[in-house]
Amino acid sequence: MNQRMLKLLPLAIAAALAALGASAARADAGHDEEGFHGYLRAGAGTSSGHGPQACYGLGGNTMKYRLGNECDAYFEGGYTKEVAKSADGVSFVATLWGTEYNSGSDFGDAKLGLAKAYVEAKGLDFLGGGVAWIGKRYYYRPDIHMLDLQYINLNGTGGGIDGVKAGPGKFSYAVFKDNDSNIINPQTGLVTNTNAAIRQNFIYEGLPVNEGGSIDVAASLITAQGDGRHGGWQLTALHKQDKVFGGSNTFGLQYGVGPGTGIGVGNDRMGAAGSTLLNSDVKRSRIFDDLVVQPTPEFSMEFVALAQHDRSDATGSTTWTTLGARPAYALNNHFKLQMELGTHRVTQPGADTLRLTKLTFAPTITAGKGYWDRPELRAFITYGKWNDAARAAVNANNNSGPVFGSNTSGTSAGLQVEAWF
Repeated sequence: MNQRMLKLLPLAIAAALAALGASAARADAGHDEEGFHGYLRAGAGTSSGHGPQACYGLGGNTMKYRLGNECDAYFEGGYTKEVAKSADGVSFVATLWGTEYNSGSDFGDAKLGLAKAYVEAKGLDFLGGGVAWIGKRYYYRPDIHMLDLQYINLNGTGGGIDGVKAGPGKFSYAVFKDNDSNIINPQTGLVTNTNAAIRQNFIYEGLPVNEGGSIDVAASLITAQGDGRHGGWQLTALHKQDKVFGGSNTFGLQYGVGPGTGIGVGNDRMGAAGSTLLNSDVKRSRIFDDLVVQPTPEFSMEFVALAQHDRSDATGSTTWTTLGARPAYALNNHFKLQMELGTHRVTQPGADTLRLTKLTFAPTITAGKGYWDRPELRAFITYGKWNDAARAAVNANNNSGPVFGSNTSGTSAGLQVEAWF
């Protein structure tokens, strides 16, 4: 795509979205509520390979099924407060969040980072109920909970306007600076290039298409700033259906090109800019369905089906397909039994197909009967089974190291807390 088209495309997309009322995905804008809030997961365990808890995954372009299969410790949290309010009702709200992560079970010497530091202006008449903001923030990152897959993630540092009424839905626009670093010549100390990219995001949400259902659309346009670097784009369309057996369903279609795939420094999450070294031959497409049901107060379940195809001239084509389910049954208000079964299949050029299946059983003390009720205090036992072709991948992506050697199965057990508040 030439530079002239890259410059014109944002205007074309914005005009099309406004004209069609195409609905974009639920923006995270304005969703930080006043007060102290956060997320925590931590635990400890052991495995049949001895030593620390083992976790079962294939790495690469795949994700792990989470229940009884997270070997890390993670916390994020902070405070949101209204810092000023004018006489005409316009409110200025500041949010500061810290984050800490360790790939093992102990936070130990994990470094504290800053995940959010931004200010919103709310109640501006000329934005039709929308919100203006500038700073660093989490921004529109819906996920498939079982996989911890943020299938689109627009986090970053920038600014924008969110939730502006447009037709039957709401329009949001934001611009970010991604990968904002230079390449320095070690001999001369001079800047020789940059990995930086300017990312524009267009979000339109809430187009009703059926009773209880709506379509959301989110687009990213990425313009590289360095010499010999490449721009890219991604487009995501979601159908969201409420009141499905007491729950909801999300069906998604995604396509990305170059850094629009998120591959590389984008942590492989579509939406944010991946490596600007990636040219237009690098493509990613994804289709998925994520269903959460709660037909009775006691029984709930999440079901996931996903297929993802990656292609490039250098590596050929790789396809990841996965199916998984997590049923839970509450015996009373504060104790439930959970199971999770997930299976992965990865095909790659010139190599055998990789297969992995994992099964977890987790008695759980919980804040309530519902699927989303937290905190949860879990005990778990997890069994993993993989084929010969997947041995190297499973060992390489186990937090405990290559403890399974030539084995094609393993068991782990432990305790974990998960909470959001």
